[in-house]
Amino acid sequence: MNYVNLYKEIGKTSYPGRGIVIGVSEDGKFAVTAYFIMGRSANSRNRIFVEDGEGIRTEAFDPSKLEDPSLIIYAPVRVLGDDTIVTNGDQTDTVYDRLKQGKSFEESLRERRYEPDAPNYTPRISGLLHVSKGVFDYQLSILKSDNGDPGSDNRYTFAYTTPKAGRGHFIHTYMGDGDPLPSFEGEPTPVIINGDIDSFTKDIWRALDNDNKVSLFTRYIEISTGKYESRIINKNE
Repeated sequence: MNYVNLYKEIGKTSYPGRGIVIGVSEDGKFAVTAYFIMGRSANSRNRIFVEDGEGIRTEAFDPSKLEDPSLIIYAPVRVLGDDTIVTNGDQTDTVYDRLKQGKSFEESLRERRYEPDAPNYTPRISGLLHVSKGVFDYQLSILKSDNGDPGSDNRYTFAYTTPKAGRGHFIHTYMGDGDPLPSFEGEPTPVIINGDIDSFTKDIWRALDNDNKVSLFTRYIEISTGKYESRIINKNE
């Protein structure tokens, strides 16, 4: 599959749902990631990203309007040593805890399933960036129902051990809007990574559907040192 323009890929549908991008900056110096959330309901749209240690968490923009927090309040990003965990749900904590116990990324996710939000059965998407001693590799995962059948789980893990400068992969929860929402299909999409952290952040935010976008997080991790810069954009301010 050819590498495609990330921003055009994001903008192909009004509702990709939640999305993870991981790759390498075009100068080859940085491990790059982005995580965005979108929402159709008032409850989903009533969120912001806030810093939480080396990671981030979601919280209600207006706590008085918060309804069911179970699937919308979580830590999308946590850091454990050389590993940065990025997910669309509370499986971030599962991965973090199991990595501490010496288990692998794939093993840790075997404890989890898709989200219990019938009839959508939203996939759980997860990513792991490993930056150590000047070397970077990453993994992506999707846990989903078998074509909407809640009795059958499909589990996929994709590992990228020699990522190229200016290249990355994009995975998201839905193929587009619908009722029920159609789950992501196939492998993570190979995408072109370009620009510095500010242009990368701005161009992703601009590509997301204006009515449905909620929040965006980006991070550039210097591969040689592990130092990082992050950006957060919230529609609710």
